[in-house]
Amino acid sequence: MKTEAYHIIGKMNGAAMLVVADHASNHVPYDIDLGIHRDLLDDHIAIDIGVAEVAELLTRQLDCAAILGGASRLVIDLNREEDAHGLLPRSSDGHAIPGNHDADIEARLDRFWRPYHEMLAAMIAEHQPQILLSLHSFTPSLKSRSEARPWDIGVLYNKDDRAARIAIPMLAAAGLHVGDQLPYSGKVLNATMNRHGEGNDIPYLGVEMRQDLVSDPAGQRKFSDILAPILIECRNSLA
Repeated sequence: MKTEAYHIIGKMNGAAMLVVADHASNHVPYDIDLGIHRDLLDDHIAIDIGVAEVAELLTRQLDCAAILGGASRLVIDLNREEDAHGLLPRSSDGHAIPGNHDADIEARLDRFWRPYHEMLAAMIAEHQPQILLSLHSFTPSLKSRSEARPWDIGVLYNKDDRAARIAIPMLAAAGLHVGDQLPYSGKVLNATMNRHGEGNDIPYLGVEMRQDLVSDPAGQRKFSDILAPILIECRNSLA
């Protein structure tokens, strides 16, 4: 199923898992002018690079479904609450987004944010997944500030760290440099999982993959091969 607010791939075939990818698309509808150069839509400010591909691989490996955000995070950030600062970013990593300065926030919410979260809530209510995977990726370096980001993958959570405690040592055992609440804390930015995971008492694994490591098919396959058995272990241990 594909709409401008979300894409659903795979099927809920009894795996009791659901993959959630808020920032999987760089699509900007033809009637929205962000006032930026087209090349920036391929940059990390517009899309979580590699996430859509890893999500698709996981749906095949795990025989499960995924919901992917259908619009660029510059159109609206699906991983923020309705009243949050930065919902319609006016700048990102040093780049101005002039088209958002006078945008109609309610219109964007009605067109993208609400349909996405309503569909995610409906999928959870219908299929009762035992675990959610929140899939994101992060840039290895920010242009707007000097900051070392050496981790291969980060694990994020707010109050519910049940899956994180299982996954972190398994990711390390797989040879990855793991950031616990890095490159940023899930206690600061975790809106989708706060709403749909913690709000429903469903365990979730929130991960941030480093974008340069999942920018090609080989890297995407490597991370899906690592994440699939870890998600199975989290589901089985926490069911």
